[in-house]
Amino acid sequence: MRLWRVCRADVAQLVEQRFRKPQVTGSNPVVGSSANMSASPRHPLVSIIVPTRNEAENIVPLVEQIVSSAAPFHEILFVDDDSTDGTRNAVRLLAASYPIRLIEQDRAEVGLAAAIMSGARAAQGEILLVMDADLSHPPERIKDLLAPLFAGTADIVIGSRYVTGGSTPGWPLWRLLLSRAASMLAYPLTGVRDSMGGFFAMARSRLVELAPPTSGFKIVFEAIVHGRHQLRVREIPIAFRDRARGRSKMSFGIALRFFFRWLLAICRSLFRGLDRAPKGARSKMSELPIE
Repeated sequence: MRLWRVCRADVAQLVEQRFRKPQVTGSNPVVGSSANMSASPRHPLVSIIVPTRNEAENIVPLVEQIVSSAAPFHEILFVDDDSTDGTRNAVRLLAASYPIRLIEQDRAEVGLAAAIMSGARAAQGEILLVMDADLSHPPERIKDLLAPLFAGTADIVIGSRYVTGGSTPGWPLWRLLLSRAASMLAYPLTGVRDSMGGFFAMARSRLVELAPPTSGFKIVFEAIVHGRHQLRVREIPIAFRDRARGRSKMSFGIALRFFFRWLLAICRSLFRGLDRAPKGARSKMSELPIE
């Protein structure tokens, strides 16, 4: 109950500051206003997709930081994977005043990749930006990910931990080593330093076209490989921080299991091609929890 009262107070304050008294600078639309963003002739509409699973403590701070970043967006879609901690109620409360929608994930298609694709199919925006709910992805970099898409100079933009300027502050050594190893194994297929990143932006039509509805692989990796090197990829350095609130779903055991399944996926991709990978392998990978 205490968390719920705090959540209500924070929401009321945010609404008062950001939406009841909007400020307009020059010709820039009001950030986060669905109506104003729809009327803007400058850029395509942006839908932000946020997969969630037991992230009640992070919903309000995340929305506050997205709004504070002055990033243009049409809507935020929270795709929830059966949360039991009040996450859905927190999203519903915010949706009363923000351009936010809650999508309850189909239990027949669980996992992070399936949640992203559920959001992509439901999104109204022409551009999708995907990010985690635990504040590990920096909202202040949203504009930097969108800029190349708006300029028409990239087809997918990735927030990268492993290009110059990127970092993973606060990560334990085992997590860093496994993540770097998986990214290095994927590099010959993608030419991308961080194809396991979950912070990225691309056109909705391209994502729906290139990524299967239910995927056992990381979405970025799968989209790039399915694009057969025809996608113009841009990596933007980010600081990928460890979560500050809530309980992490990641453990050494889960990470190690994922790594071996990822390694198996890489081998199948090298020798048989992603399009012919067995469906059984994909379904097993999709059972991993949302991080």
